[in-house]
Amino acid sequence: MSDSEGTTRTARLPQVTAEVRDDGTGQISVDGVVEAIRMANLQEAGAAITERIAALAGEVGAPVPVQVRDPDGMWSLVIHPDGLVDEAPSVTSDDEPAVASPEATDAARIAEAALAAAGAVGSTGVDLGTFDTGEPATAPSGAGAGAPVPEAVPPTASPTAGSATTGAAPTGSPTVSPTGPTTSAGAPGASSSSAAPTAGLPTSPSPLGPGTSADPTGATGAGAGSSAPRPAPTAADHVTAASLPTLDDLLAKRHPASTGPAEHGWRAGVRKATFGGVRLAPGRAERQRRVQTAAVRRTFDGPRTVVVLNPKGGAHKTTATMLLAATFGLQRGGYTLAWDNNETRGTLGWRSAHTEHQHTAVDLLHALPSLGGASTVRVGDLDGYVRTQVDEQFDVLASDESSASGSSMDAVSFASLHRVLSRFYRVLVIDTGNNMRASNWQAAIDAADQVVVVSTIREDTAQSAAWALDALRSTGHDDAVRRAVTILSAPDRKVDKDLRKRLHTHFGALTRAVVEVPFDASLVAGGPIAFESLRPATRDAWLRATAVVADGL
Repeated sequence: MSDSEGTTRTARLPQVTAEVRDDGTGQISVDGVVEAIRMANLQEAGAAITERIAALAGEVGAPVPVQVRDPDGMWSLVIHPDGLVDEAPSVTSDDEPAVASPEATDAARIAEAALAAAGAVGSTGVDLGTFDTGEPATAPSGAGAGAPVPEAVPPTASPTAGSATTGAAPTGSPTVSPTGPTTSAGAPGASSSSAAPTAGLPTSPSPLGPGTSADPTGATGAGAGSSAPRPAPTAADHVTAASLPTLDDLLAKRHPASTGPAEHGWRAGVRKATFGGVRLAPGRAERQRRVQTAAVRRTFDGPRTVVVLNPKGGAHKTTATMLLAATFGLQRGGYTLAWDNNETRGTLGWRSAHTEHQHTAVDLLHALPSLGGASTVRVGDLDGYVRTQVDEQFDVLASDESSASGSSMDAVSFASLHRVLSRFYRVLVIDTGNNMRASNWQAAIDAADQVVVVSTIREDTAQSAAWALDALRSTGHDDAVRRAVTILSAPDRKVDKDLRKRLHTHFGALTRAVVEVPFDASLVAGGPIAFESLRPATRDAWLRATAVVADGL
C-alpha cells in the first residue's frame, strides 16, 4: 500500500467515541455528530452501539476504531462491518509487536491520535480528556518526525466509585471517597496543604505536577514574578499526587484480585456478544471490587468483633451496622451477626426484615440457664432469638423492644452473650447505644477487634463522633482509636464541601482510614433495609468500607 493510499484511507475513517452508562443510556459521537442511545440496561446499550458502529464500518468499507467509555473507564476497540469486535492492536511483549492487518493498523492509528488529543475537545465533540485508561499517554504512532507532540498533561483520576485518596493527616492515614479525587476546591481528594506523603516514597516539591507551584501565592523563595531560571526537572519532579499510592493500592497488594476476563459492564458485554472470542480484561472499578471482595472474604484466625459507635442519635450507626453485616454475610456466606447492644431499646430490630418471632437479646439472656448455660448452647437454640435476614445471609439480635420492660443490659450481661455468640458467628457487628458511660457500652469497646466511628457529614453528628474519640483516648483506648475506621455518610444528595474536607482531615489524623459512602434515597424512609434496593454505587461504597474494616481484623 502506497503512502498516498494510506493517507487517503486514514482520512476517510470517521473519528468515533462512545459512552455507555449503568442505566442503559449512552451516546455515539461520529466526527462531532452526537447520537443518543437509550436502552433497558448497560449490556443492551453496548450491543446497540456495537450494531450502529458496525453499520458505519460497512458504509466506509473498513474497520472503525472507537474509544468506548463505560462506568469502569475507557477501552480502545476496533469494530468490523460484520459486527466483530477486536481490541485495538497493541504491543504483545517487550520486543515483539502484535500482528495486525493493514485495516486494523490504520484503525489503531486513528485511535492513538484520539488518545493523544486527551485534555482538549477534538472534532468528535467529546472531551477525550475525561477518558482514563490508567496508562500514560503516548504520541500518535503515525506522527511524522516534524509533527507537533501534544504537551503532557498531569494525570487525573477517573471519577469512579473505586477511587481513593491518601489521608490528609499528620499520621499519613488514608482516606477513601466514593467520588474519587478531584481537583475542584473542597472536593474529596483535592490537593491541599494538608496532604501528607506516604513515608518512604519519593514526593514532588509540587504535587500539582511539573511546571506548577504548590505555593498558593505562586512564590517559591525567589518571590512572585521572579524571572530566575528553574532547575532542570528530575524524576522526582514528575511524581504527582495522583501517582502516589492509595488505600486501594494497599488493599490490592495485601489481597490480590482474582484473574480472568471482565464479568461486568461493557467489557463483559463484548465477551458475550463475541461468544468468548474477545475476552477483555476487567476495568479499574471491577478490579478494585475483586480486591475488596478478597479482603472481606479472607480467613480470620478466630471470631471477630466490630463495634460501631457515635453517642448521638441519627448518626447512621444502625444503618452502618446493618450494611456492614449484610456485606460480610453476602461475601462470606453467612456466620455474621448484627447485634444491638443498646442498654435499653434500640432500633436495629426495626430496620431488619420481620421474622416469626420478636425475641430479643434480653430474652436470650434470660433463657441461657434453661438452655444449659453458655458452654452447652447449640447453634439451633439461637434460632428462636435471632432474626435471620435470608437475602443478605446474616442474623440480627435486637435489643429490648418492650415498652413495659424495665430490663437493661450491663457489662456482665454483655459478656455472657458475647461468650455464647462468639462460638457460632465468625463476625459480630455491634450497634452501640448513645450512653458512653453505660457499662455494656464500655464492655463492647473492651471486646472490640475493630472500632468503627460513624457520622453524617453534618456539624452535630461529626462533633459527637470527634468527642467520642477524644473520650476513648482519655480513658486509655488510644490504640483502638488509632486502628479505628471512620465512615462518613452523605445526609443528602448535596453536601457541604468545606465541611467534608474538614472532616476528612480531622478524622484522617485520628483514625486509620476515612471512608465516605453516598446518600441513597432507599434508606431515608427508616423501614427495613433491603440491600438489593440500594443503588449499585451505594453497594460498591459499602463493599469498600467493609473491606477497609476487614483489613483491620
